[in-house]
Amino acid sequence: MNKITRNILTAILLIIVQTIIFNNINLLGYLNPFVYIIFVAYYPIKNDRLFFIFISFIIGLLIDVFSDTIGLHAAASVTIAYLRPSVLKISFGLAYIHQVIKFENIDFKNKLIYLSLLTIIHHTVLFSLEIFNLSKTLFIFDRVIMSSIFTVTLCILFSYLFKTNER
Repeated sequence: MNKITRNILTAILLIIVQTIIFNNINLLGYLNPFVYIIFVAYYPIKNDRLFFIFISFIIGLLIDVFSDTIGLHAAASVTIAYLRPSVLKISFGLAYIHQVIKFENIDFKNKLIYLSLLTIIHHTVLFSLEIFNLSKTLFIFDRVIMSSIFTVTLCILFSYLFKTNER
């Protein structure tokens, strides 16, 4: 299967799984995992950046349509897609600068840092826009941290379960 077809199928599968299964998980009443960000995190680095940001917007918008969240996921997805080169540089340093990163070969520590940074950025944008109240900053912070832990745990688990050798 070529890379474009695999990326399309992965995006569709993640959207379906997110909207049918993970949007219905409310751990402790307010914690939801957002595993669709795996697509943004592991999208091939050398592909066209503008197209990648557009695809991230479409995925976020589709999640919004099925979740009835009025553009919150689209904004958060575009933000992490736009900031991904900086997060890659922070997480992988020279390996990113020389474009030699292969996601299936990176060690656990770097993978954890990378996914954690992307997830925290995503959740901060998402929950800040959702709650949009400065007096609830501690609630936003709590929700970002707790949901990020939940999301990163599932993303790392999925990245090991569905590892491919083609990326």
